[in-house]
Amino acid sequence: MALRNKSFQLLSEIATNDKHGENSPYFDGWKAYESNPFHPTQNPQGVIQMGLAENPLTLDLIQDWIMKNPQASICTPEGVKWFKYIANFQDYHGLPEFRNAVANFMSRVRGGRVRFDPDRIVMGGGATGANELVMFCLANPGDAFLVPNPYYPAFARDLCWRTKAQIIPVECHSSNNFKITREALEEAYGKAKDGNINVKGLIITNPSNPLGTTMDKETLKSIVGFINEKNIHLVCDEIYSATVFRAPYFVSVSEVIQELEHCNKDLIHIVYSLSKDLGIPGLRVGIVYSYNDEVVNNGRKMSSFGLVSTQTQFLLAAMLSDNEFVERFLAESGRRLGARHNHFIKGLEKVNITCLPSNAGLFFWMNLRSLLKEKTFEGEMMLWRLIINEVKLNVSPGSAFNCPEPGWYRVCFANMDDETVDVALKRIRAFVGKETGKPVELKRWKSNLRLSFSSRRFDESVMSPHMMSPHSPMPHSPLVRAT
Repeated sequence: MALRNKSFQLLSEIATNDKHGENSPYFDGWKAYESNPFHPTQNPQGVIQMGLAENPLTLDLIQDWIMKNPQASICTPEGVKWFKYIANFQDYHGLPEFRNAVANFMSRVRGGRVRFDPDRIVMGGGATGANELVMFCLANPGDAFLVPNPYYPAFARDLCWRTKAQIIPVECHSSNNFKITREALEEAYGKAKDGNINVKGLIITNPSNPLGTTMDKETLKSIVGFINEKNIHLVCDEIYSATVFRAPYFVSVSEVIQELEHCNKDLIHIVYSLSKDLGIPGLRVGIVYSYNDEVVNNGRKMSSFGLVSTQTQFLLAAMLSDNEFVERFLAESGRRLGARHNHFIKGLEKVNITCLPSNAGLFFWMNLRSLLKEKTFEGEMMLWRLIINEVKLNVSPGSAFNCPEPGWYRVCFANMDDETVDVALKRIRAFVGKETGKPVELKRWKSNLRLSFSSRRFDESVMSPHMMSPHSPMPHSPLVRAT
Protein backbone atom coordinates (compact mmCIF):
# COMPACT_ATOMS: atom_id res chain seq x y z
CA MET A 1 0.00 0.00 0.00
CA ALA A 2 2.88 2.38 0.80
CA LEU A 3 4.40 1.69 -2.61
CA ARG A 4 1.02 2.39 -4.25
CA ASN A 5 0.67 5.69 -2.41
CA LYS A 6 4.19 6.69 -3.41
CA SER A 7 3.44 5.91 -7.04
CA PHE A 8 0.28 7.99 -6.88
CA GLN A 9 2.29 10.96 -5.62
CA LEU A 10 4.19 10.90 -8.91
CA LEU A 11 0.97 11.13 -10.95
CA SER A 12 -1.57 13.88 -11.53
CA GLU A 13 -4.78 14.37 -9.60
CA ILE A 14 -6.85 13.75 -12.73
CA ALA A 15 -5.07 10.45 -13.43
CA THR A 16 -5.52 9.13 -9.90
CA ASN A 17 -8.84 10.50 -8.66
CA ASP A 18 -11.95 8.33 -8.40
CA LYS A 19 -14.17 10.47 -10.62
CA HIS A 20 -13.91 8.13 -13.63
CA GLY A 21 -16.87 6.12 -12.33
CA GLU A 22 -15.29 2.67 -12.53
CA ASN A 23 -16.27 1.86 -8.96
CA SER A 24 -19.87 0.96 -9.76
CA PRO A 25 -21.85 -2.25 -10.21
CA TYR A 26 -22.17 -1.42 -13.91
CA PHE A 27 -18.45 -1.99 -14.38
CA ASP A 28 -18.29 -4.74 -11.75
CA GLY A 29 -20.56 -6.75 -14.01
CA TRP A 30 -18.08 -6.33 -16.84
CA LYS A 31 -15.29 -7.60 -14.58
CA ALA A 32 -17.36 -10.63 -13.62
CA TYR A 33 -17.83 -11.43 -17.30
CA GLU A 34 -14.17 -10.93 -18.15
CA SER A 35 -13.08 -13.28 -15.37
CA ASN A 36 -15.43 -16.03 -16.57
CA PRO A 37 -16.65 -15.45 -20.15
CA PHE A 38 -19.30 -17.73 -21.60
CA HIS A 39 -18.32 -20.06 -24.45
CA PRO A 40 -20.91 -22.50 -25.86
CA THR A 41 -18.57 -25.52 -25.73
CA GLN A 42 -15.42 -24.61 -23.80
CA ASN A 43 -17.04 -22.65 -20.97
CA PRO A 44 -20.82 -23.23 -21.13
CA GLN A 45 -21.28 -22.27 -17.47
CA GLY A 46 -19.58 -18.91 -17.92
CA VAL A 47 -21.13 -15.46 -17.59
CA ILE A 48 -23.13 -14.28 -20.62
CA GLN A 49 -22.41 -10.67 -21.53
CA MET A 50 -25.71 -8.77 -21.51
CA GLY A 51 -24.23 -5.46 -20.40
CA LEU A 52 -22.66 -4.55 -23.74
CA ALA A 53 -24.61 -2.23 -26.05
CA GLU A 54 -23.03 -3.40 -29.29
CA ASN A 55 -24.71 -3.97 -32.63
CA PRO A 56 -23.05 -6.70 -34.71
CA LEU A 57 -26.34 -7.90 -36.21
CA THR A 58 -25.69 -6.20 -39.56
CA LEU A 59 -21.91 -6.37 -39.79
CA ASP A 60 -22.26 -8.94 -42.55
CA LEU A 61 -23.83 -6.25 -44.75
CA ILE A 62 -20.87 -3.95 -44.19
CA GLN A 63 -18.38 -6.74 -44.79
CA ASP A 64 -20.16 -7.62 -48.02
CA TRP A 65 -20.02 -3.99 -49.17
CA ILE A 66 -16.28 -3.79 -48.42
CA MET A 67 -15.62 -6.95 -50.42
CA LYS A 68 -17.51 -5.52 -53.39
CA ASN A 69 -15.84 -2.09 -53.13
CA PRO A 70 -12.10 -2.69 -52.60
CA GLN A 71 -11.32 0.77 -54.03
CA ALA A 72 -12.69 2.28 -50.78
CA SER A 73 -9.59 1.10 -48.92
CA ILE A 74 -6.06 2.42 -49.42
CA CYS A 75 -4.82 -1.03 -48.38
CA THR A 76 -5.95 -2.72 -51.60
CA PRO A 77 -4.52 -2.67 -55.13
CA GLU A 78 -7.66 -0.85 -56.26
CA GLY A 79 -7.36 1.93 -53.67
CA VAL A 80 -3.63 2.19 -53.03
CA LYS A 81 -3.29 5.08 -55.48
CA TRP A 82 -4.85 7.26 -52.78
CA PHE A 83 -2.37 6.12 -50.13
CA LYS A 84 -0.02 9.10 -50.27
CA TYR A 85 -2.84 11.63 -50.11
CA ILE A 86 -4.67 9.90 -47.25
CA ALA A 87 -1.53 9.10 -45.26
CA ASN A 88 -0.46 12.76 -45.33
CA PHE A 89 -3.87 14.39 -44.81
CA GLN A 90 -4.09 15.94 -41.33
CA ASP A 91 -6.56 18.80 -41.59
CA TYR A 92 -8.69 18.66 -38.45
CA HIS A 93 -11.70 19.82 -40.45
CA GLY A 94 -11.76 16.29 -41.89
CA LEU A 95 -12.03 15.06 -45.44
CA PRO A 96 -14.74 17.06 -47.25
CA GLU A 97 -16.09 13.82 -48.70
CA PHE A 98 -16.40 12.37 -45.20
CA ARG A 99 -18.22 15.37 -43.74
CA ASN A 100 -20.61 15.45 -46.70
CA ALA A 101 -21.33 11.74 -46.39
CA VAL A 102 -21.96 11.93 -42.63
CA ALA A 103 -24.24 14.95 -43.03
CA ASN A 104 -26.26 13.11 -45.68
CA PHE A 105 -26.42 9.96 -43.56
CA MET A 106 -27.70 11.91 -40.55
CA SER A 107 -30.42 13.36 -42.77
CA ARG A 108 -31.42 9.95 -44.12
CA VAL A 109 -31.66 8.52 -40.61
CA ARG A 110 -34.14 11.32 -39.83
CA GLY A 111 -36.24 10.49 -42.86
CA GLY A 112 -34.96 13.44 -44.88
CA ARG A 113 -37.03 15.80 -42.74
CA VAL A 114 -33.99 17.93 -41.92
CA ARG A 115 -30.74 18.80 -43.66
CA PHE A 116 -27.33 19.08 -42.02
CA ASP A 117 -24.52 21.43 -42.96
CA PRO A 118 -21.25 19.46 -43.39
CA ASP A 119 -19.31 22.56 -42.34
CA ARG A 120 -20.81 22.24 -38.86
CA ILE A 121 -19.51 18.72 -38.31
CA VAL A 122 -16.70 18.41 -35.77
CA MET A 123 -14.92 15.09 -35.24
CA GLY A 124 -14.36 13.33 -31.93
CA GLY A 125 -12.92 10.01 -30.82
CA GLY A 126 -16.23 8.18 -30.67
CA ALA A 127 -19.18 9.47 -28.66
CA THR A 128 -16.96 9.47 -25.58
CA GLY A 129 -14.58 11.99 -27.12
CA ALA A 130 -17.43 13.99 -28.63
CA ASN A 131 -19.22 14.32 -25.29
CA GLU A 132 -16.08 15.46 -23.53
CA LEU A 133 -15.29 17.92 -26.33
CA VAL A 134 -18.71 19.54 -25.86
CA MET A 135 -18.13 19.81 -22.11
CA PHE A 136 -14.75 21.45 -22.59
CA CYS A 137 -16.38 23.96 -24.93
CA LEU A 138 -19.36 24.79 -22.73
CA ALA A 139 -18.46 24.26 -19.06
CA ASN A 140 -15.94 25.54 -16.57
CA PRO A 141 -14.83 23.33 -13.66
CA GLY A 142 -17.67 23.20 -11.16
CA ASP A 143 -20.39 24.05 -13.68
CA ALA A 144 -23.29 21.62 -13.88
CA PHE A 145 -25.48 19.99 -16.51
CA LEU A 146 -28.93 18.66 -15.77
CA VAL A 147 -29.32 15.02 -16.87
CA PRO A 148 -32.68 13.18 -16.70
CA ASN A 149 -32.46 9.80 -15.01
CA PRO A 150 -31.99 6.96 -15.55
CA TYR A 151 -28.90 7.82 -17.60
CA TYR A 152 -25.78 6.19 -19.06
CA PRO A 153 -23.41 5.29 -16.16
CA ALA A 154 -20.24 6.34 -18.02
CA PHE A 155 -21.48 9.94 -18.26
CA ALA A 156 -19.52 10.42 -15.03
CA ARG A 157 -16.40 9.68 -17.07
CA ASP A 158 -17.35 11.25 -20.39
CA LEU A 159 -18.74 14.50 -19.05
CA CYS A 160 -17.04 15.08 -15.73
CA TRP A 161 -13.81 13.19 -15.15
CA ARG A 162 -11.31 15.50 -16.87
CA THR A 163 -13.53 18.56 -17.33
CA LYS A 164 -14.48 18.72 -13.61
CA ALA A 165 -18.03 19.58 -14.56
CA GLN A 166 -20.82 17.94 -12.58
CA ILE A 167 -24.16 16.21 -13.17
CA ILE A 168 -27.44 17.22 -11.53
CA PRO A 169 -30.04 14.43 -11.96
CA VAL A 170 -33.54 15.28 -13.14
CA GLU A 171 -35.97 12.90 -11.43
CA CYS A 172 -38.07 10.78 -13.81
CA HIS A 173 -40.37 7.93 -12.77
CA SER A 174 -42.07 4.82 -14.10
CA SER A 175 -45.54 6.26 -13.44
CA ASN A 176 -45.30 8.00 -16.83
CA ASN A 177 -42.71 5.63 -18.38
CA PHE A 178 -39.85 7.92 -17.25
CA LYS A 179 -40.99 10.76 -19.47
CA ILE A 180 -39.18 14.07 -18.88
CA THR A 181 -41.56 16.68 -17.51
CA ARG A 182 -41.25 20.45 -17.24
CA GLU A 183 -41.94 20.17 -13.50
CA ALA A 184 -39.00 17.80 -13.00
CA LEU A 185 -36.69 20.11 -14.96
CA GLU A 186 -37.77 23.13 -12.92
CA GLU A 187 -37.28 21.26 -9.66
CA ALA A 188 -33.74 20.11 -10.54
CA TYR A 189 -32.82 23.56 -11.82
CA GLY A 190 -34.18 25.21 -8.67
CA LYS A 191 -32.28 22.85 -6.36
CA ALA A 192 -29.05 23.58 -8.22
CA LYS A 193 -29.61 27.31 -7.93
CA ASP A 194 -30.43 26.98 -4.22
CA GLY A 195 -27.11 25.20 -3.83
CA ASN A 196 -25.31 28.03 -5.62
CA ILE A 197 -24.41 25.73 -8.51
CA ASN A 198 -24.03 27.30 -11.95
CA VAL A 199 -26.19 25.36 -14.41
CA LYS A 200 -24.75 25.57 -17.93
CA GLY A 201 -27.09 23.22 -19.69
CA LEU A 202 -29.23 20.12 -20.05
CA ILE A 203 -28.18 16.82 -21.62
CA ILE A 204 -30.73 14.38 -23.04
CA THR A 205 -30.29 11.01 -24.74
CA ASN A 206 -32.72 10.33 -27.57
CA PRO A 207 -33.27 7.46 -28.18
CA SER A 208 -32.73 6.80 -24.49
CA ASN A 209 -29.97 4.72 -23.01
CA PRO A 210 -31.05 2.70 -20.97
CA LEU A 211 -34.79 2.92 -21.67
CA GLY A 212 -34.77 2.14 -25.40
CA THR A 213 -37.48 4.74 -26.02
CA THR A 214 -37.75 7.76 -28.30
CA MET A 215 -38.99 11.20 -27.27
CA ASP A 216 -42.16 12.61 -28.76
CA LYS A 217 -42.17 16.01 -30.44
CA GLU A 218 -44.14 17.75 -27.69
CA THR A 219 -41.62 16.68 -25.03
CA LEU A 220 -38.78 17.95 -27.17
CA LYS A 221 -40.55 21.27 -27.73
CA SER A 222 -41.05 21.61 -23.98
CA ILE A 223 -37.35 20.91 -23.39
CA VAL A 224 -36.26 23.45 -26.02
CA GLY A 225 -38.60 26.00 -24.47
CA PHE A 226 -37.12 25.34 -21.03
CA ILE A 227 -33.49 25.84 -22.06
CA ASN A 228 -34.35 28.97 -24.03
CA GLU A 229 -36.15 30.43 -21.03
CA LYS A 230 -33.21 29.68 -18.74
CA ASN A 231 -30.65 30.63 -21.42
CA ILE A 232 -28.71 27.40 -20.93
CA HIS A 233 -27.34 24.90 -23.47
CA LEU A 234 -29.05 21.75 -24.73
CA VAL A 235 -26.83 18.82 -25.70
CA CYS A 236 -28.73 16.04 -27.47
CA ASP A 237 -27.04 12.64 -27.49
CA GLU A 238 -28.55 10.99 -30.58
CA ILE A 239 -26.11 8.13 -31.07
CA TYR A 240 -28.89 5.50 -31.28
CA SER A 241 -30.98 7.40 -33.84
CA ALA A 242 -30.82 4.67 -36.53
CA THR A 243 -31.63 1.81 -34.15
CA VAL A 244 -35.39 2.52 -34.17
CA PHE A 245 -37.16 -0.72 -35.06
CA ARG A 246 -40.83 0.15 -34.63
CA ALA A 247 -43.15 3.15 -34.45
CA PRO A 248 -43.08 5.90 -33.42
CA TYR A 249 -40.26 7.08 -35.66
CA PHE A 250 -37.31 9.01 -34.30
CA VAL A 251 -37.76 12.76 -33.85
CA SER A 252 -34.52 14.73 -33.67
CA VAL A 253 -34.13 18.04 -31.91
CA SER A 254 -33.01 19.32 -35.33
CA GLU A 255 -36.56 18.79 -36.60
CA VAL A 256 -38.11 20.57 -33.64
CA ILE A 257 -36.02 23.72 -33.77
CA GLN A 258 -36.75 24.32 -37.45
CA GLU A 259 -40.46 24.40 -36.57
CA LEU A 260 -40.12 26.87 -33.68
CA GLU A 261 -40.32 30.58 -34.39
CA HIS A 262 -38.49 31.68 -31.26
CA CYS A 263 -35.47 29.51 -30.60
CA ASN A 264 -31.88 30.47 -29.90
CA LYS A 265 -30.08 27.90 -32.03
CA ASP A 266 -26.74 28.92 -30.53
CA LEU A 267 -27.79 26.87 -27.51
CA ILE A 268 -28.38 23.62 -29.44
CA HIS A 269 -25.75 20.90 -29.96
CA ILE A 270 -26.01 17.29 -31.16
CA VAL A 271 -23.62 14.45 -30.30
CA TYR A 272 -23.62 11.62 -32.83
CA SER A 273 -21.60 8.52 -33.56
CA LEU A 274 -21.50 5.64 -36.01
CA SER A 275 -20.64 3.13 -33.27
CA LYS A 276 -24.22 2.02 -32.61
CA ASP A 277 -26.06 2.76 -35.84
CA LEU A 278 -23.48 0.98 -38.02
CA GLY A 279 -22.09 -1.30 -35.30
CA ILE A 280 -18.49 -0.10 -35.73
CA PRO A 281 -17.36 1.21 -32.30
CA GLY A 282 -13.77 0.17 -32.98
CA LEU A 283 -13.45 2.76 -35.73
CA ARG A 284 -14.00 5.54 -33.13
CA VAL A 285 -16.19 7.84 -35.22
CA GLY A 286 -17.77 10.52 -33.04
CA ILE A 287 -19.44 13.70 -34.21
CA VAL A 288 -20.39 17.03 -32.66
CA TYR A 289 -22.92 18.98 -34.70
CA SER A 290 -23.44 22.44 -33.27
CA TYR A 291 -25.61 25.34 -34.41
CA ASN A 292 -23.22 27.66 -32.57
CA ASP A 293 -20.39 29.06 -34.73
CA GLU A 294 -18.07 29.53 -31.74
CA VAL A 295 -18.55 25.96 -30.58
CA VAL A 296 -17.77 24.71 -34.09
CA ASN A 297 -14.65 26.88 -34.39
CA ASN A 298 -13.29 26.16 -30.93
CA GLY A 299 -14.38 22.54 -31.00
CA ARG A 300 -12.31 22.00 -34.14
CA LYS A 301 -9.23 23.17 -32.27
CA MET A 302 -9.94 20.72 -29.46
CA SER A 303 -10.67 17.92 -31.90
CA SER A 304 -6.94 17.73 -32.62
CA PHE A 305 -6.77 15.43 -29.57
CA GLY A 306 -9.33 12.97 -30.95
CA LEU A 307 -9.45 12.99 -34.72
CA VAL A 308 -10.86 10.16 -36.79
CA SER A 309 -8.18 8.40 -38.85
CA THR A 310 -8.21 9.63 -42.45
CA GLN A 311 -8.10 6.00 -43.57
CA THR A 312 -11.38 5.48 -41.70
CA GLN A 313 -12.80 8.71 -43.13
CA PHE A 314 -11.89 7.59 -46.65
CA LEU A 315 -13.60 4.23 -46.27
CA LEU A 316 -16.77 5.58 -44.64
CA ALA A 317 -17.07 8.45 -47.09
CA ALA A 318 -17.38 5.92 -49.90
CA MET A 319 -19.72 3.61 -48.01
CA LEU A 320 -22.12 6.30 -46.77
CA SER A 321 -22.20 7.88 -50.23
CA ASP A 322 -23.62 4.66 -51.65
CA ASN A 323 -27.30 5.62 -51.36
CA GLU A 324 -28.60 2.21 -52.39
CA PHE A 325 -26.49 0.48 -49.73
CA VAL A 326 -27.51 2.96 -47.01
CA GLU A 327 -31.22 2.50 -47.70
CA ARG A 328 -30.89 -1.28 -47.70
CA PHE A 329 -28.75 -1.25 -44.56
CA LEU A 330 -31.11 0.96 -42.53
CA ALA A 331 -34.13 -1.13 -43.47
CA GLU A 332 -32.44 -4.45 -42.70
CA SER A 333 -30.91 -3.17 -39.46
CA GLY A 334 -34.33 -2.13 -38.19
CA ARG A 335 -35.83 -5.48 -39.20
CA ARG A 336 -33.13 -7.53 -37.45
CA LEU A 337 -33.16 -5.42 -34.29
CA GLY A 338 -36.94 -5.68 -34.13
CA ALA A 339 -36.89 -9.45 -34.59
CA ARG A 340 -34.26 -9.93 -31.88
CA HIS A 341 -36.08 -7.58 -29.49
CA ASN A 342 -39.37 -9.40 -30.03
CA HIS A 343 -37.76 -12.80 -29.48
CA PHE A 344 -36.28 -11.69 -26.17
CA ILE A 345 -39.41 -9.92 -24.91
CA LYS A 346 -41.67 -12.88 -25.76
CA GLY A 347 -39.26 -15.22 -23.98
CA LEU A 348 -39.47 -13.08 -20.84
CA GLU A 349 -43.25 -12.80 -21.03
CA LYS A 350 -43.46 -16.60 -20.74
CA VAL A 351 -42.08 -16.29 -17.21
CA ASN A 352 -44.13 -13.19 -16.36
CA ILE A 353 -41.24 -10.73 -16.61
CA THR A 354 -42.30 -7.38 -18.00
CA CYS A 355 -40.27 -4.61 -19.59
CA LEU A 356 -40.78 -0.94 -20.30
CA PRO A 357 -42.37 -0.64 -23.78
CA SER A 358 -39.54 0.32 -26.14
CA ASN A 359 -38.97 0.91 -29.83
CA ALA A 360 -35.24 1.67 -30.23
CA GLY A 361 -31.76 1.01 -28.97
CA LEU A 362 -29.81 -2.16 -28.35
CA PHE A 363 -31.33 -2.88 -24.92
CA PHE A 364 -34.55 -2.92 -22.93
CA TRP A 365 -35.45 -1.86 -19.40
CA MET A 366 -36.47 -5.00 -17.48
CA ASN A 367 -38.75 -4.85 -14.44
CA LEU A 368 -37.77 -7.35 -11.72
CA ARG A 369 -39.40 -5.57 -8.80
CA SER A 370 -41.58 -8.61 -8.11
CA LEU A 371 -38.43 -10.68 -7.48
CA LEU A 372 -36.91 -8.31 -4.95
CA LYS A 373 -36.73 -9.73 -1.44
CA GLU A 374 -36.64 -6.14 -0.21
CA LYS A 375 -38.19 -3.29 -2.21
CA THR A 376 -35.03 -1.23 -1.74
CA PHE A 377 -31.81 -0.54 -3.61
CA GLU A 378 -30.07 -3.00 -1.31
CA GLY A 379 -32.66 -5.55 -2.39
CA GLU A 380 -31.89 -4.66 -6.01
CA MET A 381 -28.19 -5.28 -5.41
CA MET A 382 -28.90 -8.58 -3.65
CA LEU A 383 -30.82 -9.77 -6.68
CA TRP A 384 -28.12 -8.47 -9.04
CA ARG A 385 -25.39 -10.37 -7.19
CA LEU A 386 -27.47 -13.52 -7.44
CA ILE A 387 -27.98 -13.03 -11.17
CA ILE A 388 -24.25 -12.46 -11.69
CA ASN A 389 -22.96 -15.22 -9.40
CA GLU A 390 -25.51 -18.00 -9.90
CA VAL A 391 -27.55 -17.30 -13.02
CA LYS A 392 -24.34 -16.11 -14.71
CA LEU A 393 -25.88 -13.23 -16.66
CA ASN A 394 -24.31 -9.78 -16.73
CA VAL A 395 -27.28 -7.46 -16.68
CA SER A 396 -26.90 -3.96 -15.24
CA PRO A 397 -28.80 -2.78 -12.15
CA GLY A 398 -30.89 0.37 -12.41
CA SER A 399 -29.10 2.05 -9.53
CA ALA A 400 -25.97 2.18 -11.72
CA PHE A 401 -28.02 4.35 -14.10
CA ASN A 402 -29.15 6.60 -11.24
CA CYS A 403 -32.68 5.21 -11.50
CA PRO A 404 -34.79 6.59 -8.64
CA GLU A 405 -36.77 3.31 -8.28
CA PRO A 406 -35.28 -0.08 -7.30
CA GLY A 407 -35.90 -3.20 -9.33
CA TRP A 408 -35.10 -2.12 -12.90
CA TYR A 409 -32.26 -3.67 -14.94
CA ARG A 410 -30.84 -2.89 -18.38
CA VAL A 411 -30.52 -5.89 -20.69
CA CYS A 412 -28.57 -5.67 -23.96
CA PHE A 413 -30.00 -7.96 -26.64
CA ALA A 414 -28.06 -7.28 -29.85
CA ASN A 415 -24.48 -8.22 -28.95
CA MET A 416 -24.81 -12.00 -29.06
CA ASP A 417 -25.76 -14.73 -31.51
CA ASP A 418 -29.13 -16.49 -31.56
CA GLU A 419 -27.84 -19.56 -29.73
CA THR A 420 -26.51 -17.49 -26.84
CA VAL A 421 -29.83 -15.66 -26.61
CA ASP A 422 -31.59 -18.97 -26.14
CA VAL A 423 -29.12 -20.04 -23.45
CA ALA A 424 -29.74 -16.77 -21.62
CA LEU A 425 -33.51 -17.21 -21.81
CA LYS A 426 -33.21 -20.80 -20.59
CA ARG A 427 -31.21 -19.60 -17.59
CA ILE A 428 -33.82 -16.98 -16.82
CA ARG A 429 -36.62 -19.55 -17.03
CA ALA A 430 -34.75 -21.83 -14.66
CA PHE A 431 -34.10 -18.92 -12.33
CA VAL A 432 -37.74 -17.98 -11.90
CA GLY A 433 -38.70 -21.60 -11.54
CA LYS A 434 -40.96 -21.90 -14.58
CA GLU A 435 -38.99 -24.57 -16.35
CA THR A 436 -38.73 -26.90 -13.35
CA GLY A 437 -41.95 -25.84 -11.66
CA LYS A 438 -40.06 -25.03 -8.47
CA PRO A 439 -40.11 -21.60 -6.80
CA VAL A 440 -36.95 -19.58 -6.35
CA GLU A 441 -35.21 -20.77 -3.19
CA LEU A 442 -35.03 -17.84 -0.79
CA LYS A 443 -32.10 -19.45 1.02
CA ARG A 444 -29.97 -18.28 -1.89
CA TRP A 445 -30.61 -14.69 -0.93
CA LYS A 446 -27.53 -13.90 1.13
CA SER A 447 -26.72 -10.35 2.11
CA ASN A 448 -23.01 -11.11 2.23
CA LEU A 449 -22.72 -12.16 -1.43
CA ARG A 450 -19.63 -10.62 -2.98
CA LEU A 451 -18.12 -10.74 -6.42
CA SER A 452 -14.66 -12.21 -6.66
CA PHE A 453 -12.60 -11.39 -9.72
CA SER A 454 -9.62 -13.38 -10.89
CA SER A 455 -6.66 -11.50 -12.30
CA ARG A 456 -5.64 -14.38 -14.57
CA ARG A 457 -5.92 -13.90 -18.29
CA PHE A 458 -7.98 -16.23 -20.38
CA ASP A 459 -6.34 -18.03 -23.22
CA GLU A 460 -7.88 -17.11 -26.55
CA SER A 461 -9.08 -20.69 -26.94
CA VAL A 462 -11.50 -20.22 -24.06
CA MET A 463 -13.33 -17.45 -25.91
CA SER A 464 -15.30 -17.74 -29.11
CA PRO A 465 -14.13 -15.65 -32.08
CA HIS A 466 -17.21 -13.46 -31.61
CA MET A 467 -16.14 -12.71 -28.06
CA MET A 468 -12.62 -11.69 -28.81
CA SER A 469 -11.83 -7.97 -29.01
CA PRO A 470 -13.36 -5.77 -27.77
CA HIS A 471 -14.66 -8.27 -25.20
CA SER A 472 -11.28 -9.73 -24.30
CA PRO A 473 -9.70 -8.99 -20.92
CA MET A 474 -7.09 -6.72 -22.54
CA PRO A 475 -7.14 -3.92 -21.69
CA HIS A 476 -8.51 -4.85 -18.25
CA SER A 477 -10.50 -1.71 -17.57
CA PRO A 478 -14.04 -1.96 -18.96
CA LEU A 479 -14.07 1.80 -19.08
CA VAL A 480 -12.16 1.60 -22.35
CA ARG A 481 -15.15 0.14 -24.14
CA ALA A 482 -18.07 0.79 -21.80
CA THR A 483 -21.37 1.46 -23.47
